[in-house]
Amino acid sequence: MKRLVLAAAAVAGLAAAWPAAAQFQKPEDAIKYRKAAFTVMASHFGRVAAMATGKVPFDAAAVQANAEIVATMSKLPYAGFIDGTSSGDTKAKPEIWTEQDKFKAAASKMQEEVAKLNTVAKGGNIDQIKAAVGDVGKSCKACHDNYRKE
Repeated sequence: MKRLVLAAAAVAGLAAAWPAAAQFQKPEDAIKYRKAAFTVMASHFGRVAAMATGKVPFDAAAVQANAEIVATMSKLPYAGFIDGTSSGDTKAKPEIWTEQDKFKAAASKMQEEVAKLNTVAKGGNIDQIKAAVGDVGKSCKACHDNYRKE
C-alpha cells in the first residue's frame, strides 16, 4: 500500500511539474511570453495612467480593476528571462544577463510600486493614485533606461 501511495505521489508530482518544464520549448517561446506579459501589463497600466492624468474620465472601479491586473501581471514576465533568450526578437539589453542582481532589484522595485498602486486604487483617492502612478512610471522608466533597447 505504501508503494502504491508513493508511486501515485511521484506520478502526481511529475505531472504537476511537467507543464512548467514544458512551458518554453524554445527560447523564442520565452521571449514571446515575457513580451506578452509586459504588453498586457502596459495596456492596463496605461488605462490607470490615462485616468490619473485626466486624459479620460476618472472611474474608481476601473482604476481598481486595472491596477489589480497590473499587480498580477507584474510578477509574470521574469519567468521568460532564461538562458538562450538574450538574442532574437527582443529588446532586452545584454546587461540583463551580466547585471542580474541589478535587473532583479529593478524588477522588484517596479513590483513594489505596483503593489502600492494596487493598494491605493482600492481606496479610490485620485491624489494618491496620481502619486502612485508617477512612482510606477519612474520605476518602469528606470528599468527601460538600463535594460531595454529602443
